[in-house]
Amino acid sequence: MNMLLAAPTGIFIFSLLLTWGLVHSAGFSLAHPNERSLHVHPTPRTGGLAILIALVLGCALLWSQLSGINDLHWIFNATLLIALISFIDDCHPLSPVVRFPIHFMAAALLLGGADLWVLALPLPGLEWVFPGWLSLLFSLLFVVWMTNLYNFMDGMNGFAAGMAVFGFGGLALLGALAGDSVFALLNSLIVAACLGFLVFNFDPARIFMGDVGASLLGFLAAALSLWGSQLSLFPLWVALLLFSPFIVDATVTLLRRGWRKQKVWQAHRTHYYQRLVQAGWGHKKTSLYAYALMAFCLLCALFAMLTPVNWHGLWLVFILVFYTSLLLFLETIAAPFAD
Repeated sequence: MNMLLAAPTGIFIFSLLLTWGLVHSAGFSLAHPNERSLHVHPTPRTGGLAILIALVLGCALLWSQLSGINDLHWIFNATLLIALISFIDDCHPLSPVVRFPIHFMAAALLLGGADLWVLALPLPGLEWVFPGWLSLLFSLLFVVWMTNLYNFMDGMNGFAAGMAVFGFGGLALLGALAGDSVFALLNSLIVAACLGFLVFNFDPARIFMGDVGASLLGFLAAALSLWGSQLSLFPLWVALLLFSPFIVDATVTLLRRGWRKQKVWQAHRTHYYQRLVQAGWGHKKTSLYAYALMAFCLLCALFAMLTPVNWHGLWLVFILVFYTSLLLFLETIAAPFAD
């Protein structure tokens, strides 16, 4: 328990100081305002480096506890590949033709090396086992989509870092409840690194995490959700519930844009959170309400783990009704959906 407190505390302080240094250093990678963005001033987008370096330091200090776990070697290596291509993209924007093959390569490295393939439909009460080819396809698409949707959703002050705090914080709690201290500690380190960054990223943001931070967190969300599920710490759908505020907004928006024959790979301002900001809510109010939703999802995930397995199908019904009602309500208060 001492390690669960001491290590994250140290990483939080390190991330805080490193982010402060990046804020005050000459910005070699700036996010400039454009018609698709929600910010109005050029802002450094190197904050993801603080998250990455803090995580690497934390894992290095705890390597004696982590090095014997083979799955973690694959998770670390694949994550570093994502971080590398994303950092290059921050410095010199890359086309999707270059990025996506690397994302799929990292996903294949993760899934094949750690054997984290999704073998069945990850929904409660729907026990459909995938044939081999569909397991391969679904698993790859899941990891790549989580990596990219997190990047898509990183467009508002304090939003992506807040999702990381609640999402990985939930994974840490689930790991602790299941008695897996290593899993809990690893997720706690991610939370600590993101909290140090969040101090300078909450509205008014003085630094952004950039692709290196957003893609890193999205990839880790997929990797650790799959790993925790493989370790039987929780069903995969419970982990997806933790990150559902991002998953639902990004997926529904993508499908909607596709239905309207809009270019789904282009940057835009039609996510629900962006439309709320445009409707006059502003970054701070929208982020705080989003945090409330994230906290609600975390509590639902914890309560779901305390209910009998044969009740989990009812959780699926509740979640579907809840999000359908929420999205219908948001349509009445958000700015119109347009490109």
